[in-house]
Amino acid sequence: MTEEPNLLLRGIGELVTNDPARVEGDLLGIVNNAAVAICGGKVAWAGPLDELPDEYFDLLDLDCAGRAVLPGFVDSHTHLVFAGERGDEFVRRLAGESYESILEAGGGIQATVRATRRAAKERAAAGLVGSARSRAERMLAHGTTTVEIKSGYGLDVATELRILEAATALGKLLPIDTVVTVLGAHVVPPEFSDDRESYLRLLEEEMLPVLAPLARFCDVFCDRGAFSVGEARRILEAGKRHGLKPKVHAEQLAATGAARLAAEVGAVSADHLDHVDAEGAAALAAAGTVATLLPAASFSMRTPPAPAGLLWNAGVTVALATDCNPGTSYVESMQFVIAIAVLEMELSPAQAVWAATRGGALALEEPDKGWIGSGGVADLVILDAPSHVHIPYRPGANLVWKVIKDGLTVTGGSEKA
Repeated sequence: MTEEPNLLLRGIGELVTNDPARVEGDLLGIVNNAAVAICGGKVAWAGPLDELPDEYFDLLDLDCAGRAVLPGFVDSHTHLVFAGERGDEFVRRLAGESYESILEAGGGIQATVRATRRAAKERAAAGLVGSARSRAERMLAHGTTTVEIKSGYGLDVATELRILEAATALGKLLPIDTVVTVLGAHVVPPEFSDDRESYLRLLEEEMLPVLAPLARFCDVFCDRGAFSVGEARRILEAGKRHGLKPKVHAEQLAATGAARLAAEVGAVSADHLDHVDAEGAAALAAAGTVATLLPAASFSMRTPPAPAGLLWNAGVTVALATDCNPGTSYVESMQFVIAIAVLEMELSPAQAVWAATRGGALALEEPDKGWIGSGGVADLVILDAPSHVHIPYRPGANLVWKVIKDGLTVTGGSEKA
C-alpha cells in the first residue's frame, strides 16, 4: 500500500458516484470526464473535471486514462473463516443428491463444523487466520473493501470465539474493513440433536454473553432443517438484549415466513430470500429491511435464484453479496456476483452495481460507504475498463486496475500502515 494522504484522481471516463444528490433519473449518479479529490481518507470533492476547484490541483495526481471508477464493493454476507473444504459434497450434488439429504447425513455445515473445531483446537485463532487471510486478500484484489464475516462453524462457545477473533484480526492485518456477526444459530450441532432446547439455552445464556462484545450483528438460519420461526425469534430477541442487531438467513431452502419474521423483529437485513413471496417482499419494504441476495449460492446449487425483480419493484433495498463459504458458494469475487445477478437474476447492470456497493453498505449500516461524494469514505475501485457495464459483460476477468482504501492505493495484500 502506497501511503499518499491526499490524492487527485483525474481522467476518469465514467465515475459511478451512487451519490443521492446526483441520482435523480440515474441510479448510479454517473459523471463522465470526472475527477475525485481525496483528503485524509475521505472524499473531499467529486464531479466533472472542468469544475475541479483550484485548491485540489496541487494534490498528488493519478491519471485514470479514461477508466471507470466506482465505490469499493461491500460484501455484506460471508462465512469467510472456516477450515476444510467440501469438494466431495459438490460432486454429490452434481450427481443429484439434495442439499437437505447431505445435511441429514451429517455433511454440509456439520462437516465444516468438525473441521473448524479441529483447527481451532489445534491452532487456536491463529490457525484460522491464515486461510481466511488468503481469501480476504483475493477479495481485496477483486475490489472488495468491506466484508462482513459470520461465525457459525463452531457451534460451541470456544470455537465460535476463535472464529470471531480471527475475523477481527483480519481487519487489522489487511487494508479491508471487517464487520463481525454472531451466527451461533447456524444449525443445531450433533451433540444436541436430541435436545434442541438445551442448545437454545446455551446460545442465550453462555454463547451470546461471551461473543456479543466482538460483534455487531446476531444472525440465525431460519429455514427447513435449521431453526423454526419461533426459535429464530427467540434467538434474535436474546441477541438484542446483548446489543446485537438482528439479521436473518431467510427462505433459502423453503418458504417459511422468515422474511416476515425479519420485518417484525426489525432486522437490518434478510438474506437469501430464494422463496420469498409478494407478501414477504411488502413486509420487508415496510420495515426498511435490506434484502441481501446471494446469486452465487443458487448458481452453485443449481436452484432458482431469488426474485430480485419482485423485491426491487416492491421498494425493498437490495444488496448483493458472495456468501463465501466452503460448501454452497465458494466465491470470493463480487464482480462474479454482479455478473450472475445480471445474467441469472435479471437485474440491470446499474442495479447490480448499486446493490454490490451502496446496497451492501446499507445492509451493514455503513452509511459513509458505497458512494463517492464529499464526506464519504474514500474506498474506490478503478476498473481497467471504460464502464461499469464491463463487469457483467466480461464475467471471466478481474477488471480491477487499482483499489483505493481509506484514500490509500492498495497493492496486493499489503499490511495496514
